[in-house]
Amino acid sequence: MKIAVSGKGGVGKTLVAGALAYSFVKKGFKTIAIDADPSPNLALTLGVPLEKAREIVPISENRPLIESKTGTEFSGVYRLSFAVDDVVRDFSVETPYGVNLVVMGTVKSMGSGCTCSANAVIRALLRYLIVERDEAVVVDMEAGIEHLGRGTARHVDMMLVVTDPTVKSLEIAKRIYNLAEDAGIKQIFLVGNKVANEVEGSSIRKFAENNDMLMLSLIPFDGQVLRAETRGETPLRNKQSKAIRSIEELGKKLKQRK
Repeated sequence: MKIAVSGKGGVGKTLVAGALAYSFVKKGFKTIAIDADPSPNLALTLGVPLEKAREIVPISENRPLIESKTGTEFSGVYRLSFAVDDVVRDFSVETPYGVNLVVMGTVKSMGSGCTCSANAVIRALLRYLIVERDEAVVVDMEAGIEHLGRGTARHVDMMLVVTDPTVKSLEIAKRIYNLAEDAGIKQIFLVGNKVANEVEGSSIRKFAENNDMLMLSLIPFDGQVLRAETRGETPLRNKQSKAIRSIEELGKKLKQRK
């Protein structure tokens, strides 16, 4: 199962990605989480202590690794064909919740044909993880799908577009949804998050219906999540969290649609 999670910054997509990955681990799946957001925070959600999380060097910033993969004897000329299976082995982070984490770092226009060496490594690694590996994979993405590249995007089983009830978030969710359709992703679902009441839930449902978007789940606003994140703690440790339980139910729905 390969799932991409996208949405406007601040809507809670990292929480959704992390809790989904953990729910798969609890069901017995070997799971890799990929943090492809320009502001990576998935490590904290997955229980990595703050000091250790600060020490993680994103793949895109690991100059020795990138040079070892793409360097040639000619200045300004990069190798674009290389193996990346060792990158997962050597640079993934084991998290306290059983999810292996790969922090990609900022990715720029992965489908644009850019020959930048760092982008070449990231593009190859994303494709390897999504297309060739057998584990469950959850990708915490920035808004948009460009950094997947169209060829890789077609191999994602599902994309979840996370939105909160605000008009701005809903409009951005619509654009991402349309981009994903154009890229050939077969199953795309809108997921409402931080839903405080029935009025907000109804507005998300109505928006989805009016724009021909499939809505799969509404995740309630949960003050326990906010308090945990304010303290720099993972919300996953709170087994009574309404939001975490709702995301676990979302995971069950996704498995049924696989």
